[in-house]
Amino acid sequence: MLCVADIGNTQTVLGLFDGPELIERWRLRTDTDRTVDEWGLTLKSLFDLAQKELSQVDAMAIASVVPQAIANLETATERYFHVNPLVVGPGVKTGLAIRLENPREMGADRVVNAVAALDQVSTACIVVDFGTATTFDCLSQNGEYLGGAIAPGVNIALNALVSRAAKLPRIDLKRPRKAIGRNTEESMKSGVLFGYASLVDGLVDRLSAEMTDPVEVIATGGLAESIAAECRTIGSVVGDLTLIGLRLIYQRNQP
Repeated sequence: MLCVADIGNTQTVLGLFDGPELIERWRLRTDTDRTVDEWGLTLKSLFDLAQKELSQVDAMAIASVVPQAIANLETATERYFHVNPLVVGPGVKTGLAIRLENPREMGADRVVNAVAALDQVSTACIVVDFGTATTFDCLSQNGEYLGGAIAPGVNIALNALVSRAAKLPRIDLKRPRKAIGRNTEESMKSGVLFGYASLVDGLVDRLSAEMTDPVEVIATGGLAESIAAECRTIGSVVGDLTLIGLRLIYQRNQP
């Protein structure tokens, strides 16, 4: 079995593949202070709950945008899975042609998402990832990474609003009844949910206008389902896109 880990700024998502099938997924808080032994306890607990054995894992692939969080997970992988992990970075085969001024600036999560998206569609596409940041990745039909856009994430914007406006409460991000809010909570829901949907549609319109081929738009990330439901430009939601990309990259780096 292949275990994969996507270490984001806010959350870490683990997945377990049996061949091409994703059979388990777990979402944890990203903790840069988690020790090797704490990783071992976490992995053992998750596998026990899933009625799996650590010994069933014979490979590991990791993508991270938090450099200080990688080392202890690598060591835990070697100690508890007895395998050397593949860490997505320079020198790893992805099959992706990156057309950036400085390709080394590109985050591992965006590389992995791009690889997975190109495997799923036969056209040019834009990947919208609703994570700590909301990222837009533009891919040509020929498998080239063209660039994209980065906006503040939904939760970052909401937390900033609440922390800087003394009278605004913390809210659950549920769909409001109408765009015109009749109270503070409904007004905040409208501004955040419908506002971000409009941000996505507006940016996708601008990005796709600069691309020569017809474009398909794929959404992923923790809030993808909620926001995508309000967007006219998003064609599909693939919640496990990053995990799928990690499996593909692992396969491409085998003899």
